[in-house]
Amino acid sequence: MITFWNIFVKITGWLPQFLCFRTKIYYENRKVQGRHIRGPAIIISNHTLVFDYAVYIFVFFTRTLRFQMAEVLFEKKALARLLKMLGGIFVNRNDFDFGFMAKSRDILDSGGVVGVFPEGRLPRPGEPRPLEFKTSAAYLALSSGVPVIPVVTNGSYFRPGRARVLIGEPIDVSALSDRTLPEKEDLLQVSEKLRRHITELESILHGYGEKTKG
Repeated sequence: MITFWNIFVKITGWLPQFLCFRTKIYYENRKVQGRHIRGPAIIISNHTLVFDYAVYIFVFFTRTLRFQMAEVLFEKKALARLLKMLGGIFVNRNDFDFGFMAKSRDILDSGGVVGVFPEGRLPRPGEPRPLEFKTSAAYLALSSGVPVIPVVTNGSYFRPGRARVLIGEPIDVSALSDRTLPEKEDLLQVSEKLRRHITELESILHGYGEKTKG
């Protein structure tokens, strides 16, 4: 049913999302990673607005994305029902229930795609971006052995400008890991390396925007 509802939303929502976002997509290396994701993978992204997920549904049109989503999005019944139908993974940031990690791992083991916003929340005004990364994406990648696909967005939605998205090359996270370190320290180190990579991609995407303006 999740696949059915994703297809339904993509077909019926394609024109409205195009008018709202007018997404322009760039690639770090299109020959290595384009819009189609082959096999299981973890998408990580900077987090600008709650609409990031909606944009990515259409960027990666050929795959069903199962994003980890904060409990606040499930407070309204109608939205909660829609997100569950689309396969959203409920994450309660206020308790220590890590069932969302087991569910994410099951999806990866079944060949699916899991999306994570490693910052864990939207940045507040004036906070440096991206925020420090939580370790869930690093842990999932190291424990499952699947690649991480870094993606960044400029968050320009419902504005005169265009939404711009840059798809990075897949990352073998095991190459970032130092197994001589204690697990917690290693996960923190890997997460920081992923954060720096996202920062680099944000800078590249900003450069594309400036070239377009020029």
